[in-house]
Amino acid sequence: MTAPLAAQNLKGAGLMTAAMAGFAVEDMLLKAAGQGLPVGLIMALFGVVGSLWFAGLALAMGERIWQPAMAGRAMRNRALAEILGRIGYTLAIVFAPLSTVSAILQATPLVVVAGAALLLGEQVGWRRWSAILVGLAGVLLILQPWQAELEITVLFAIIGLLGFAGRDLATRAAPRGLTNRQFGLSGFAVLIPTGIVLYLTGLGGDAAAIADGAALWRALGFVMLGGTVGVAAYASLTAAMRMGEVAVVTPFRYTRLLFGIGLGVLAFGERPGALVLVGSAVVLSAGLYTLARQAGAGRKRA
Repeated sequence: MTAPLAAQNLKGAGLMTAAMAGFAVEDMLLKAAGQGLPVGLIMALFGVVGSLWFAGLALAMGERIWQPAMAGRAMRNRALAEILGRIGYTLAIVFAPLSTVSAILQATPLVVVAGAALLLGEQVGWRRWSAILVGLAGVLLILQPWQAELEITVLFAIIGLLGFAGRDLATRAAPRGLTNRQFGLSGFAVLIPTGIVLYLTGLGGDAAAIADGAALWRALGFVMLGGTVGVAAYASLTAAMRMGEVAVVTPFRYTRLLFGIGLGVLAFGERPGALVLVGSAVVLSAGLYTLARQAGAGRKRA
């Protein structure tokens, strides 16, 4: 490996790690906001903050904030998947342990690989299928569905997982001419009406359960800061994927699991059980193995 490439890999790994830390902080802030605001209002405000940031970034780069391709079939499918993922994930973040939700989310890449094989016809060998099944077994260890006191709220994380996997699959079919800013803007914009509907109907929590005084302003601040940190993390993720070798940089996505569990323990006093930790390790190992197999397949095709 040449010195310039090694330096690029190091920068890419650092940016990816920073992005994952940012996403974990975003989750922590949204969970904290849930103590003073209903989920629908959190989603709507989060969508406003993200939309404003991405619209501003697009305009600063000389890009349009709207073009007809953003309303195409692939983008509509992506929007529906984004809505499903965000509803499930936000409900899980607010009502379930942050460490558990973070662990379940790490299975998203495995579901994407399975979906690409089943829906898009991509070639996936038996080794990667085996890794996917092992990873899903890890998710079961985290959920522990055999226990009578199964936390129903944790199941929202599965909905979020499926929605985000669907979003990533739809992104593969989206028009190539769309930029990352336009993807980000369209993703956040659909959260605004979705959040308003959830708020007005009372789904996801009592619409009247809004804190007052300092608690309200604190919750609003958490949402605003969470949206800003999320946009910064997205920008860092994009920069990381354009720097260095994908096979080197991508595995650092899984540092989000460490940050999520750590913040859950430090900020909310969570104590993940042994099966949650074992299941997390299984999901992590399966994901890393799948990445390694994908990288190997890519080198053979090259």
